[in-house]
Amino acid sequence: RALIFPLLIREGKPTPFFTFVLALLFCVFNGYLQGRSLTTYATYPPGWLGDSRFITGFFGWLIGMGINIHSDHILRNLRKPGETGYKIPRGGMFGYVTGANFFGEILEWFGFALACCTIESLAFALCTLFILGSRARQHHK
Repeated sequence: RALIFPLLIREGKPTPFFTFVLALLFCVFNGYLQGRSLTTYATYPPGWLGDSRFITGFFGWLIGMGINIHSDHILRNLRKPGETGYKIPRGGMFGYVTGANFFGEILEWFGFALACCTIESLAFALCTLFILGSRARQHHK
């Protein structure tokens, strides 16, 4: 999402370079932490891919990603080219929650955490919840 979404945006407010660098560093650090955790420290019993925790987590991740992608599509297409002003998104999960894109991403990473069952994946899911939860609350207000 960090690489694809910005490339698909038609128009928008410019992002300050410092904010971009911080986001990039976070993604690189988190990617390293998750990858290192899964490849070096995590051990799984035989048959883990058939375990209910993995299956439930995988489907949570998949559904969350689908919600996130669909919600981003709705947000990208809120305004016609050249149009400005605030618009309320409609459709998809936006009928149920104000920040459907945030909800999808939170669900995605809690599903990932359940599928992986590592402290690092849980830490990332909790960070996502607190950061995106606060952003969702601001958007709702």
